[in-house]
Parts: sequence; structure tokens; C-alpha cells
Amino acid sequence: MRRSLIFTLMGVLTLPGIAFAQDAAGEAWLKPFAVIAAGLGMALASGLCALGQGRAVASAVDAMARQPGAANRIQTAMIIGLALIESLALYVLVMGVLVLFVKWPA
Repeated sequence: MRRSLIFTLMGVLTLPGIAFAQDAAGEAWLKPFAVIAAGLGMALASGLCALGQGRAVASAVDAMARQPGAANRIQTAMIIGLALIESLALYVLVMGVLVLFVKWPA
């Protein structure tokens, strides 16, 4: 644990020096980090949305099993909730696409 912390600290302290040593074309390193950030953001949002949707559906099915008479109202609330949960993944996808297709300075 301590060794990995030391290597991480060394990397953090040495990488900015390399970046500042570049000439005017030094902005070219932004594009790979934008791709990584968009990918990690979408992966995180998709995974958490999947967990949230699974829990919402499980709770709705449990509620329908306990009160079959209220199944229509529970199902309607569940569908609205699933749409709101899915909107998070769509917003992250839009932001990721915007980050990927922005014109970076050269």
C-alpha cells in the first residue's frame, strides 16, 4: 500500500514537468484525457443507473406482490422513476460526446 502511494506521488510530481516542457503543440495531450474521462464517466453512470433501475424494479414488484390492487399505480410510478433514472445516463452520454468532439487548441 505504501509503495503504490509513493509511486503515485512520484508520478503526480513528475508528469506536470514533462507537460510544461513541451512547446506550443503541448495541448495535444488533452484529447486522450478527454477520451478517458468520457469513457469513465459513461461507464460509471451506466453502472449506477443499472443498479438503481434494478432496485427500483425489485421494490415495485415487491410492492405489487403485497398490494395487487394498487399494481397499476405502482407500475406507473415505476415507469416514471425508470425514465428519470435513465435520463442520467443520457445526460452523461451527451456530455461525453460534447467533450469528444470539441475542437481542442493545436
